Amino acid sequence: MLLLFRNSLGRNPNHLHFRIMEQNFSMLTLGVDDLERAFEFYHEGLGWKSKGIVGKEFEHGAVAFFDLPHGMQLALYERENLAWDAMVPKQPSAATEFSIGYMVGSKEEVEAVMETARKAGAKITKPAQEAFWGGCHGYFQDPDGHLWEIIWFPQAANNI
Repeated sequence: MLLLFRNSLGRNPNHLHFRIMEQNFSMLTLGVDDLERAFEFYHEGLGWKSKGIVGKEFEHGAVAFFDLPHGMQLALYERENLAWDAMVPKQPSAATEFSIGYMVGSKEEVEAVMETARKAGAKITKPAQEAFWGGCHGYFQDPDGHLWEIIWFPQAANNI
């Protein structure tokens, strides 16, 4: 996506310029196998707030949004519909394509978040433990296999 902005250097104010995409993103869409199950995991299990699944009246349209800090959003969209929308073949899921990092403020919070995820139905792949880089972390997979890393990094703790 190219972002447009108006020239502010005193030249023609109606002239639009293209700028390279900024180092940022505002929405993460997770392809899921079962939208209802995924919504229940994030909404009921983890306690994330959402207005529910919307767009059911449209073919390929059902999606759930969760507002995150700083204007970010998490979207859940069925894999089949995501493939249709992006015009790519549906691929098998693979947990090692990426992980989603969730920074917390203490070692104890790593353990608490991991336990909350486990109770919500997550598969713990690596229990909370000391990391070789000086912090504490653990991994879990949501019901669709997306890999989450819960991280306490002492040097970054003040930025959370």
